[in-house]
Amino acid sequence: MRVGAHVSVAGGVDNAVGREVDVGGNCGQIFTTSPQVWAGPDIAEDEAAAFRESSADLGPWVIHASYLVNLATPKEDLREKSIRSLQAECDAADRLGIEYVNVHLGAHTGAGVESGLDNAASAVDELDIPADVTLLIESDAGSGTKLGGEFAHLAGILDRADAELGTCLDTAHAFAAGYDLSTPGAVEDVIAEFDRTVGLDTLHCIHLNDSKHGCGTNKDEHAHIGEGEIGDDGMRAIVTHDAIGELPFVLETPTEDGRGFAWNVDRVRELRGE
Repeated sequence: MRVGAHVSVAGGVDNAVGREVDVGGNCGQIFTTSPQVWAGPDIAEDEAAAFRESSADLGPWVIHASYLVNLATPKEDLREKSIRSLQAECDAADRLGIEYVNVHLGAHTGAGVESGLDNAASAVDELDIPADVTLLIESDAGSGTKLGGEFAHLAGILDRADAELGTCLDTAHAFAAGYDLSTPGAVEDVIAEFDRTVGLDTLHCIHLNDSKHGCGTNKDEHAHIGEGEIGDDGMRAIVTHDAIGELPFVLETPTEDGRGFAWNVDRVRELRGE
């Protein structure tokens, strides 16, 4: 099973590998810089080389784009900043030998869903995505004018963009957006709906998170695996499902109650029966 966590790059991106190993992960995710600012990746070549060498037996890895990126925006200045930021992350992934860059669609801020998807597709098509990097569009919790809460939004960007894109399904986001994942039957239904609407062939990564809030609340707050509203039954059904069980599962669970990523990685493996 491939399961890991979103770990820090403090002190150098190569330090992320040791942190992943320490929590028991064998794949992982990073921010290359603070996700709350427009500063781009600043990775020295020796750090990049050390990351590539030390992560040879781990993977895949994912770079999560800045939270400031808004591909769906109608505002030209924000659009240009978003494109530059995302291009820098794709280039960093290429340097680090990382397969995936993950991004949210953003918010249409009143322009409407169709216009937002058009904006997002045209922004993506301005990128020069390296041949060995795949850009993943992540599902969202669906609050306000944010796109990605409906599987149809993911299908919409894939249909519109000329670029070859993939998807990332976040379990807490999907649950918050109204896709029930709390029972084996519900999980089966949601995965079937995703396949019909988007296509499981596009799905490259699962952000495996439980939810502190109920289904359909649009509240994005992650919980420890099995201890949120999705619960053990739902989480077990997700990680053992034949159609997605071999995908990489990346945890973005909280550090609280004396438990962090290591506890959650162990819990996932227990639910998997490993």
